[in-house]
Amino acid sequence: MLHYPSLDVSLLYPLTFLTQQTRATTFATKCLSFTPSFPETNTVTITNHEFISANTNLTLPHNDKSCNRASQIVSVDICRLALSVQTGQKGNVVAEIWFPDLPEDGGTMRILAGGNGGIDGCIQYETLAYGTSENFISVAANNGHNGTSGISFLNNPDAIIDYAHRSLHTSVNLTKHLTSQFYPPSLSTTASTKSYFLGCSLGGRQGIDAADRYPSDFDGIVAGSPATDFNNLYAWRASFYTTTGNASSADFIDAEKWKVIHAEVLRQCDGIDGVEDGILEDPSLCSFEPEKLLCSEGERRTNTATCLTRNQIAIVRKIYSPFYSSTGNLIYPAMQPGNELRANTGLYSGNPWQPSVDWYRYGLLNDSTWDPATFDLSAAVLANKINPSGIRTFPTSLARFKEKGGKLIMYHGGQDHQITSFQGVRFYEHLAQGMNADSGALDEFYRFFRISGMFHCNSGPGAWAFGQGGGAPSAGVEFEREGNVLRAIVDWVENGVAPDTITGTKFVDDVVAKGVQFKRRHCRYPMRNVYVGGNATEVESWECRVV
Repeated sequence: MLHYPSLDVSLLYPLTFLTQQTRATTFATKCLSFTPSFPETNTVTITNHEFISANTNLTLPHNDKSCNRASQIVSVDICRLALSVQTGQKGNVVAEIWFPDLPEDGGTMRILAGGNGGIDGCIQYETLAYGTSENFISVAANNGHNGTSGISFLNNPDAIIDYAHRSLHTSVNLTKHLTSQFYPPSLSTTASTKSYFLGCSLGGRQGIDAADRYPSDFDGIVAGSPATDFNNLYAWRASFYTTTGNASSADFIDAEKWKVIHAEVLRQCDGIDGVEDGILEDPSLCSFEPEKLLCSEGERRTNTATCLTRNQIAIVRKIYSPFYSSTGNLIYPAMQPGNELRANTGLYSGNPWQPSVDWYRYGLLNDSTWDPATFDLSAAVLANKINPSGIRTFPTSLARFKEKGGKLIMYHGGQDHQITSFQGVRFYEHLAQGMNADSGALDEFYRFFRISGMFHCNSGPGAWAFGQGGGAPSAGVEFEREGNVLRAIVDWVENGVAPDTITGTKFVDDVVAKGVQFKRRHCRYPMRNVYVGGNATEVESWECRVV
């Protein structure tokens, strides 16, 4: 075997290499010499200002460990600016703005704000990296508190205001202000700058709240699996602990038995769409009958591992039924079938759902001793009555956002295990009624896509990767309109090309390097994906129809 010395590629392409090297050096100098000025309305402290070269593994030693983001690969040269912004007497927001090295040939300049998740105050560094890799000036913030606990809300209205809306509003407007200083006038004129938002779960709620509360903040919003009707959502989540009981209760359904229930869901409903592939193309068509799993007399004596007692069937029935108040008003829609393989260790685990516990203790009641075992319907009603800082996010109209020319893409996974996908449909119909608009009128500025076979925000048996986040493989798809939701919102805002479908990609084992397993076009509501024949893994074997 012959061995050759390593070759410096810069020797093969000396001019290109030197040009890139010179550009990076110039950008680094520009970054480090940048002296930002801030609006008088903000008290801002710069906590980090540095040039980060492409392909750096940026370590984040000061990031709260509960955020599970110790480092982040940065794929392009950036100028990193970390800020601490005082927002009130007891309010403080930490934000990071990453400026990429943009080509100085004019054209539209884009700002991308990333959302948060759950009840946390975790900066999603993966979204910052994703945005800058596609030439977006990117910003993300901690929502006014650090880590995944809500304890910062205790007796601190400022922290709740930041969490509800002020953190995002403040950070994106600071980014707009600094962008006009960092880049030359040929790039950073107001007319040529567009602002976008990308978020899921709580992030989805943030995007919709921004469209309602601050309609000028964003030109385009992508809101995934949004936590709309927030207080009722957290009441619904809290109700699972009292529904399932704890792990030692007599009728508790353990994780293994939920796998049995999932298999029965597929047996009853997987073939409704014409293809048995582990994907419920439209869960609303599944009228699941848990009674089919009732233990026989012999099974009750010997082995109940693969069947349900009558009390367990009642529990399953309750989970898959709408959540009503004592007066018959809907609090939250039913959980959709198909979620079982993830919810079995989450909402159905026999443990209180910690974000709901935190929200009740610190956000709603200011009572750190509140016991989740005492949750009842009165607690659900109280949550919506208190509605701190107007966090509910269930607008009847987004007319102001529409009038500003804003565009909104919303999506929801059909097998979501944390926020029922039926809430996505409910929100659409609620908005249509409030705006007295049919689907054609809503289509002008708002389109909703149901993503079959996707769990909460990502993963699942379906074709779920479509550029909706910074982590692989969703960021592993090409940056093109048909299969990337971020590109789709850009083309809608800037070119007037509205998305009719979103093509999702399923990678083998959800690993980009292993290649594509299949793709599927997801339809905008109220259309439904219908199998029309042929190889079910082929895109053309499915068609969007109003049925």
